[in-house]
Amino acid sequence: MLSRQTHDVHRSFKKMVKINFCLSSYLWISYFIVALTLFALPVSARSTPDSFADLAQKLSPAVVNISSSQLISKNPRQGLPKAPPGSPFEDFFKEFLEKNRKDGGRRQATSLGSGFIIDKSGFVVTNNHVIAEADEIKVKLHDDSIHVAKLIGRDPKTDLALLKIEPKKDLPFVSWGNSKSARVGDWVLAIGNPFGLGGTVTAGIISARQRDIRQGPYDSFLQTDASINRGNSGGPMFNMRGKVIGVNTAIFSPTGGSVGVGFSIPSSIAKSVVAQLKEFGRTKRGWLGVRIQEVTSEIADSLGLEKTTGALVAEVSVGGPAEKSNILAGDVILRFDGKTVQQMRDLPRIVAETRIGKPVKVDVWRKGKRQIINVLVGELEEEKPVLSATSPAESSGKPKNSEIESIGLAVTEITKSMREQYNVPDDIRGVLVTGVVAGSGSAEKGLKPGDIIVEVNQEEVSLPGQITAKINQAIKNGRNSILLLVNRNGTLRFHAVRIDKN
Repeated sequence: MLSRQTHDVHRSFKKMVKINFCLSSYLWISYFIVALTLFALPVSARSTPDSFADLAQKLSPAVVNISSSQLISKNPRQGLPKAPPGSPFEDFFKEFLEKNRKDGGRRQATSLGSGFIIDKSGFVVTNNHVIAEADEIKVKLHDDSIHVAKLIGRDPKTDLALLKIEPKKDLPFVSWGNSKSARVGDWVLAIGNPFGLGGTVTAGIISARQRDIRQGPYDSFLQTDASINRGNSGGPMFNMRGKVIGVNTAIFSPTGGSVGVGFSIPSSIAKSVVAQLKEFGRTKRGWLGVRIQEVTSEIADSLGLEKTTGALVAEVSVGGPAEKSNILAGDVILRFDGKTVQQMRDLPRIVAETRIGKPVKVDVWRKGKRQIINVLVGELEEEKPVLSATSPAESSGKPKNSEIESIGLAVTEITKSMREQYNVPDDIRGVLVTGVVAGSGSAEKGLKPGDIIVEVNQEEVSLPGQITAKINQAIKNGRNSILLLVNRNGTLRFHAVRIDKN
């Protein structure tokens, strides 16, 4: 009897295990199908919006039209023909000129643009070029009311300006977003005042990031295909959360109208600039005190760098933070304050955004090795010059001429007679170039008689033989080029010159 009961229990247990196994298998298969479906979709894919209407309705009241006017003096006689004496037109021209003399012959120039309110009390952001040189600035709000604006501050280098109006009530405003998180392909909305038509909404995507269009030293534009035309300047670019991620500034157009290539100042730059304009009435930027140039493949080879990365220091300002910290001409700055300097143009922007007085670590490549230098960031002032830090020196006696065939140069020691002949200042030292061989590495880099070679591979030279020795050492080390620091009319620049080993 006990055996039969045991058998029944065993059979029931097997049946239960079988049912559970089937259920578990079904659940696992279901999970697997769901997982495959999820992984098949892009992580952050978003469908095309059915409409931008709700977003446009919410944001438009904070976007304004800006008009500026400027009185320009003009000679009333300029460009006018002379009426023959005694002719019927003589009295007409006399009356016309008399009328123009009463107002000084002035005419009013106007410009139109866009802007957006960032504070309920009436702070307005726009482009500097919209209000530059204006005698009067007017802001037209969404309700068609017009207010005279006060210029709080402007920054020509980023083409931004901050205005202030005095409204009788709190105004609708918009907030900054994070342009660094914006991706190529993201939807954006632009609102502005194209051709003076008033509030106009256009939509598109971000076409590219970090565009350099040669407008200023801190170029890093967002590119968009949203229609941006004349008059859109200073208007906001919004993401789909209604945050400002750009200030519409420029277009590329052979016709003057939109061809789908517009540029906006990213909020990562605009937000900090506007905050400084609001607090100080001007920008306060970090300053390192160097003049830099691009690291080409030849320069990288001559310095033993594996990649064409960083910014090559061509000159160091006297008394600047770089000089005080012993950064030298010929150093390649690879990282600044923990941020990688991928290209030469990255460094000015990174330094400018660094807090003044902050101690930072600078990674440099010097003489084949990586070094870390501590620098105290200074404040950039427009009038600070970039000067060459050279010491007075003089060579005398008969010049020792030398032909350096491997780089195609004829050079000589700088003597008093050479200084007079080539107009070389007394405080310049080095080796004087007296001839360049056509087709040589030196000719390719544009060297010419009168240039002064100050350094070779980051070592000072004053005799032709020192240059030859440096070239021989470079050949021995397997280098294909030699790095020359050349002084031309007081300006220093590095040139990686090809070595002809034959």
